[in-house]
Amino acid sequence: MGKMNISNDKMLGLFAEMVLDESIRKYKEQHLYKEIDLALAKGDEETFLTLTTELKSLYALG
Repeated sequence: MGKMNISNDKMLGLFAEMVLDESIRKYKEQHLYKEIDLALAKGDEETFLTLTTELKSLYALG
């Protein structure tokens, strides 16, 4: 019974980590979209290109 609890604890820990990782990824994505919109509104091409590169990297990771 003790081994089963350890296994369940590990599974719950992995699940919690997955949920946290997804939440962080979504936050970063939303933040990048807002910053991209601001760069477009200001006509800041350099910042726009930098942020879109970051966004592409974020999508490539997951």
